[in-house]
Amino acid sequence: MTNTHKDTLFVLIKSLSKSEKRQFKLYVGRLGVNTDAKFLALFNLLDKMRAYDEKQILDSGIVKKAQLSNLKAHLYRQILVSLRLNPVNQNIRVQIREQLDFATILYQKGLYKQSLKILDKAKNFAIEHEEKNVAYEIVELEKIIETQYITRSIPHRADELAVQAKELSEHNVMTSKLSNLSLQLYGMMLKVGYVRNDEDLNSVRQYFESHMPAYRVEDLGFREKLWLYKAHLWYSLLTQDFLAAYKYASKWVDLFYENEEMIRLNPVFYLKGNHYLLEALFFVKYGSQFRDTLERLEQHVNGPKFPQNDNIASLSFLYINSNRLSLHFLEGTFEKGLYLVNIIEYGIKKHRDRIDEHHIMLLYYKIACLYFGMGDHKNCILYLKRIISNKNLKMREDLMCFARVLSLVAHYEAGMDYHLEVQLKSTYKFLLKMNDLHAVQREMIKFLRNLGDIYPGELRNEFQKLYDELKKYEHHPYEKRAFLYLDILSWLEGHLQNKPVAQIIREKALAAIR
Repeated sequence: MTNTHKDTLFVLIKSLSKSEKRQFKLYVGRLGVNTDAKFLALFNLLDKMRAYDEKQILDSGIVKKAQLSNLKAHLYRQILVSLRLNPVNQNIRVQIREQLDFATILYQKGLYKQSLKILDKAKNFAIEHEEKNVAYEIVELEKIIETQYITRSIPHRADELAVQAKELSEHNVMTSKLSNLSLQLYGMMLKVGYVRNDEDLNSVRQYFESHMPAYRVEDLGFREKLWLYKAHLWYSLLTQDFLAAYKYASKWVDLFYENEEMIRLNPVFYLKGNHYLLEALFFVKYGSQFRDTLERLEQHVNGPKFPQNDNIASLSFLYINSNRLSLHFLEGTFEKGLYLVNIIEYGIKKHRDRIDEHHIMLLYYKIACLYFGMGDHKNCILYLKRIISNKNLKMREDLMCFARVLSLVAHYEAGMDYHLEVQLKSTYKFLLKMNDLHAVQREMIKFLRNLGDIYPGELRNEFQKLYDELKKYEHHPYEKRAFLYLDILSWLEGHLQNKPVAQIIREKALAAIR
């Protein structure tokens, strides 16, 4: 039996809405095929299945095993054609491509003048909406046609098209270089997380500076600026320069608000830009601006003009709820955020096919932190176990490391310290293996390891010693990331002042506003 999530046809059919399924059947009817056609029968069978079962398909008699692969490929293509015809999916890129296809057909029929007329309109439309790759394709086809459709204006047209092709090519090359740099930096961020020492920093800086192309901002279009700001953002996050991350995430988001039409054309980039702006605001503890940015994002996403499709719905769920949790962390209102747990659990089930494992584990970590802040350490441990036991999580090694450290602290707080020594050794070995044992982690493990030898009357002094030691690293360039994953200092202050950690964080948030 094939895994449900690995059978692409089954996943595609299950992703269709009722209206999309109805349209597919109408589309099949328009084709004039018999309603008992094999691919339609296969569609109906797969639609009814809860899980993909190849044996059930073969037992149905619709198709023989040797023909199943071809029939599935044919059905997959017909569904895509049907979806392409759906008005919901008729975005500007599809419209421009459609016009290019029409022009190509007219050209092949020898109707050069009609083809050129369509191409000229499509090209202007593409340039207007920053679709420069397809605009370049259109110019190249125009050049081919002009060499066969001889007019008196050909010398002028040749110069015009040559200039356009050169300008578009330069823009596309710049976009390609910036997007390549951005993608590579993003890959580093996912794999390793933040730089951990001078060697990491020098390596990232050298890569960034050697791959950043020369440019003048005033010469860049929307897309080039977008990739430029992205590259700077990833570099800032990697090097833990969170003020610079805030600066470039702001530029990214402002670029959309200055070109509001681009929000509708590029909703995914708009959502991601806001997410990273919120992340940067969280890192620099700008609580009031964080709340304003999140509210503005939610208003846009829920507005009538914002595009709607499955991918956007999944990303909106992910980014909005992740940052709702972060807002409760900033303000110390952990219990008020408890309602989000059921929303997130339901959303993960609903959107699982479109959200990667890395982001799901991040949500689990944030939920664990929410429970930790509430003092519900047993539920905190349950969510951390989902991360620690995940053998498929290849990205963000730092997330795995801090999940283990938080699990140790939660076990101690829950009074579940009977296996603490075993966990301490396991965590220590894991951190060494990951080459991620830093001063903050080392001090935490040393403190927890020595707890068994500390008399109750000496405990407050030991908490004070740990606090004084960790306070040194709060603004350390490579150690401060530990405090992004867990507000350890507030936890220690809670023990020293005999207050819940949530109260300590709330007091800090209120003090920052004054």
